[in-house]
Amino acid sequence: MEEKNLLIQYVSVDILQAEVIVLKDVNLEVRQGEFLYLIGKVGSGKSTLLKSFYAEVPIAYGEHASIFTYNLQKLKRKHIPYLRRKLGIIYQDFQLLTDRTVHDNLEFVLRATGWKKRSEIENRIAEVLKEVGMSNKGYKMPHQLSGGEQQRIVIARALLNKPEIILADEPTGHLDPETGKEIVQLLHKIKTQGTTIIMSTHNHGWIEQFPGRVLQFSNERMYEEVFEEENKLINENNFSEENTENE
Repeated sequence: MEEKNLLIQYVSVDILQAEVIVLKDVNLEVRQGEFLYLIGKVGSGKSTLLKSFYAEVPIAYGEHASIFTYNLQKLKRKHIPYLRRKLGIIYQDFQLLTDRTVHDNLEFVLRATGWKKRSEIENRIAEVLKEVGMSNKGYKMPHQLSGGEQQRIVIARALLNKPEIILADEPTGHLDPETGKEIVQLLHKIKTQGTTIIMSTHNHGWIEQFPGRVLQFSNERMYEEVFEEENKLINENNFSEENTENE
């Protein structure tokens, strides 16, 4: 089977914020079409790692740190906007422009990233609204939408420039469980189309409902947690056999 494209590679990377080490010796490879969960306490480095991907937090030390074709240790400031256009970012607090409609929020992003033709802009807005199930909400103001609807618009905004990677920082943090489930389900649907999703969350329940790679953050370290599906199946089979014997 052909190996998917390598999009992110960190080798022995240290990440600092305000000259204080947040994560050390990070080793990570992320490929096209993967779904990654970042799990850990507040302040454990999840958001810092996400910010390092779009060069808001610099790489302090490391053997290698790259995303797409960009070397993050040598990235020039003038190239940062081009890197960020290849990423979609979903914020917990939405960050929608409150003085304009959903349609105008999306148009603002497209024009800011170089789109000029009116027909292409309108077509792309219609496409992303349909993709997130919000085709009839373009005329609404953000305050007229529920939290779940606002988060769907934020996902639509993240999709505008057809990013290869979507970074979602606690996207269900302000949502009720049922609405949060719908948002994670939508992100998994987007993942099946080849987009890589990297999502930080406190909700371990999503991992069982919507499987993916799990990166744990603790004591300035990041490590991958491996779930043994085979062991899970063995335990389930043993449980079934015990029940059969007891009948």
